Amino acid sequence: QVQLAESGGGPVQTGGSLRLSCVISGRTLNGRSISSYALGWLRQPPGKEREFVGAITDDGDYAIYADSVKGRFTISRDNAENTMYLQMNNLQPDDTALYYCAVEVRSAPSNQPLLGYDYWGQGTQVTVSS
Repeated sequence: QVQLAESGGGPVQTGGSLRLSCVISGRTLNGRSISSYALGWLRQPPGKEREFVGAITDDGDYAIYADSVKGRFTISRDNAENTMYLQMNNLQPDDTALYYCAVEVRSAPSNQPLLGYDYWGQGTQVTVSS
């Protein structure tokens, strides 16, 4: 099986930038290469439910984003290194959250994207101060 590990979080001031990394250990999942799975970034703000941030296709050619981060966040992946990234620019206090990466293992309703994800990492904390 696979394990995911996020890193790169920390404190940052409003308007600043951070780059999160998600390293995936293990190259196969359910008999398929991990590089054949879409991957996602999700976050949980303090006192709130977990929410979808964005996702990237298996080949890294296409990514989708939540409206709240569109134009500020960019997801990329390097399948040779089994790593996914989240570049976050112009960070705002509302971006404060525990950020997770996960593997998209099933289809999910468009209004409940989190149901499609499994093999969550432990998360990395991002704190944006005003």
